[in-house]
Amino acid sequence: MAEKPFKDREEVKKEIRVWFSISLVLECLGLLSALIGIIGDALDRKPLELETMSWFLLAIFFSVSAAAPLVKSAVAKSLYGIESESKNK
Repeated sequence: MAEKPFKDREEVKKEIRVWFSISLVLECLGLLSALIGIIGDALDRKPLELETMSWFLLAIFFSVSAAAPLVKSAVAKSLYGIESESKNK
């Protein structure tokens, strides 16, 4: 007999909040890295001894890595919805 992925509804809600928060933090880091790169290029300086292209690569890395927690959050929402529908029937 297969076990349910979540024990109760509160655990699902907690899982959704955690993964969405992680995704939000990574996305903010990506935007911050892009802003630092743009400002560093405009001022023709190397912020924190990194070239501007390195800041843009960091921004791309953080933005792409934010997708995985967002997908996990979407899966948890889907499981939460499926469980809610099955309880209503």
